[in-house]
This record gives sequence, C-alpha cells and structure tokens, in this order.
Amino acid sequence: MKAIILSAGTGTRLRPLTENIPKTLLKIDNITIIERLVKNFNDNGIESFIFVVGHFKDKVIEHSKILEDKYNISIEIVENKEYDTTNTSCSTYLASKDLNEDFILVNGDNVVDPKIIRDIVESKNSTMVIDNYKKLNEESFKIIIENNIIKAIGKNLNIEESFGEFIGLSKVVKNDLNSFNGILLKLIEEDPQNYYDFAYKELSENSKIDFVLTDGRQWTEIDDHDDWEQAQQLVKEFDLKTF
Repeated sequence: MKAIILSAGTGTRLRPLTENIPKTLLKIDNITIIERLVKNFNDNGIESFIFVVGHFKDKVIEHSKILEDKYNISIEIVENKEYDTTNTSCSTYLASKDLNEDFILVNGDNVVDPKIIRDIVESKNSTMVIDNYKKLNEESFKIIIENNIIKAIGKNLNIEESFGEFIGLSKVVKNDLNSFNGILLKLIEEDPQNYYDFAYKELSENSKIDFVLTDGRQWTEIDDHDDWEQAQQLVKEFDLKTF
C-alpha cells in the first residue's frame, strides 16, 4: 500500500507564511506538516509514498530526501507542471494512473488525529473519512449518503440534508483503480479545476465504499490563518500521545 500526499498547491491564503515555502513545509513544534503525515502513516506500516509537487517543488523534493533517510522509507516524486492552472483531480491522476496497488490519498495540508489514519489503513474497501460531528457551514465540503451510495458531494449542498464533511483523507483499493482513474479523467476533461473528491460519487454507484467516521476525533485542513491557529492547538494535543 502507498500513501499519496498532494503537495502542489500555492497556499495563497496563508501568506506571508507561505511567501517562500509551500504550506506543507510549515512547521508546528519543529515538525513539518508533511513529516507529521509521513510519520503517522509509517507508524501504521506504510513505507512507500508519492509526493505530488508543484509550487516550490525543489524545497519539497529536498525535504523528501531527509524524510527517506529519517524514516527508512521510499518517496517517489510526481510533478504537476500545471499546478497553477489545475486542481487536485489532475494531481491525483498523475500519481495514481500507473499504480497497481491500494493507496491512501491525503491533502498535504491536513493535520489529523493519528487514530483516524490507523482506521483508514485498516479498512478493507475503498474508503472516505467523514466528519460526522462538527457543525457544518457554507465552506464545509459536505456529503449526502443514501444506502451507502453518495448522492451528492460539494460545498453547495443543503446543510440539513448533509451527513457530514469529507476531510480530505481517503483510500482506493486495487480493484477500484481502473474505475477511479477513468472517472478522474472525465472530471479533468470536464474542468481541470475539478477536485478529486467528486470521483467518489460515481465510484460509489458501482463499488462498495466504506465510511470512517471521526466521531469527534479532531482534524483540520490548513487553508487560512484561522486554520493555522487551530492546527497548532491540535498538534499540542496529538503530541502528548504520539511524539
């Protein structure tokens, strides 16, 4: 099993913190966001990674060499050369199109309770992690599920009808790879700015998708300065148990 970490974005809403580095290399308690993800996956037996790079790619590549030595892991670098005009569907496809094994996919700006990562590593089917606990708002990437089939996913959904929020952590098993990559291609052709998240809607119509629920366990995706403050607080809580 591999872990794909998407690390190509520009992080404009975090400036000036991201003026000279990608946000995945921001440090909390002297550990980069991407290293924290790597450690959590490695603690659960994952030794093979793909970093999708773009913005400040050389700095991520340099950091990846340090992580390879530190954790005795392998890291493949995949470049999204059009990172500034495409979105996560393109980055994901570039990383997944030639794979022939299960993989876990995570946004490189996520800070996640390590227990959530443990649960998705142990899952047997393609899986999405859904926050079923926190209050939804207009910015939440909401999801509507009926009979284990995704009826809708996105920000512009009715809050009352939504089951929860997709947190940007998911898994695709080997048997679903061809379908998943085919759906990604359609999304890219439709609009290169599409998110990979939308691929799971069609995938759920023909494959079994499991849903790992956060049940109050904490996480955040670091998009802006409020998220950055929250991430630092969460890391303090997580580090009491993991570092």
